[in-house]
Amino acid sequence: MTAIQGFPGKQFHGEFKVPGGKLVIADLNVTDGVISQANINGDFFLEPDEALADINEALVGLKYDASHKVIAGAVEAAVDDSVVMFGFDAHAIATAVRRATGFATSWQDHDWEIILPTEIPIFTQVALDQILTEDVAAGRAKPAMRLWRWPLSDPSVVIGSFQSYSNEVDADAVAKHNIKVVRRVSGGGAMFMEADNAVTYSLYTPTSMVDGMSFTDSYPFLDAWVMDALARMQVKAFYEPLNDIATPEGKIGGAAQKRLAAGSMLHHVTMSYDIDAQKMTDVLRIGREKISDKGITSAQSRVDPLRRQTGMSRSDIWDVMIDTFAERYTARTREVTPDELARAEALAEEKFMTSEWIHRVP
Repeated sequence: MTAIQGFPGKQFHGEFKVPGGKLVIADLNVTDGVISQANINGDFFLEPDEALADINEALVGLKYDASHKVIAGAVEAAVDDSVVMFGFDAHAIATAVRRATGFATSWQDHDWEIILPTEIPIFTQVALDQILTEDVAAGRAKPAMRLWRWPLSDPSVVIGSFQSYSNEVDADAVAKHNIKVVRRVSGGGAMFMEADNAVTYSLYTPTSMVDGMSFTDSYPFLDAWVMDALARMQVKAFYEPLNDIATPEGKIGGAAQKRLAAGSMLHHVTMSYDIDAQKMTDVLRIGREKISDKGITSAQSRVDPLRRQTGMSRSDIWDVMIDTFAERYTARTREVTPDELARAEALAEEKFMTSEWIHRVP
């Protein structure tokens, strides 16, 4: 934010639409790195009227780069229990202020790309996630959504960064079914991923997109576009905290995240298209317990929510997802570059394929 320095009285404008709520706008003057004037406005409701002046006054004197927590705390301290804020709150004001100064961003603030599905081995897939997330932080790549495609020879279990290998997978079943066990960089649970029977995508985005958001709020925020895509396919999906995408018939997918200190984040989702449920429960040690509340019964041989509920091929589902993302965020499509792929292949050999990484939590 060095652009502010040396420009006393510079004006800034930021907007934030509260999900399910109202629009909050922050118009600020910044002098010598400090907010010298604040005007919070929007279509929200506030009682009594005088509280607006108190909120504006609470922002004056704050550093232009004050954190979301500091800004929200200043607003909360300026209003008492008699003040009614309807359709917004102190955190919404903080987000509008941070958007005004550029520390928080929206989807529309970025030039998005869609990386089309290319058949890439599963170990290289998780390595590519790390490469592209780091590239966004370093400014080498634009924020993007990437669809995964991996070979039929790569039926896989992808476990979370902090999961115990021995607690999650049955080694005998892994050998029997020729399953590759892969550890990703993000947390969360194990995902059983047969090549043609899952729909997986990754988002690579600046962490400014979720500035001030709780993890609980950030998941549905980042997946709002795919909920739109599912609705276009007549799938009645909804989010179940923390990170499950479900329908009235049960869970269809789960999300995971990894945030880098450098300023970028990875967010990815795997949704079931047509999974062999018996094989999944053989391979995953906690399979039967874990799926007991997910709409899957032991009598079922396959889990096919997307195929059954849409009647569409996996490639047709990809097309709807691509079209939806492109329309919402004016995104352009591209392929994985040879350089990105080469660096991901090298990282896969150096890190993700090693026993040290795969078994790092034994």
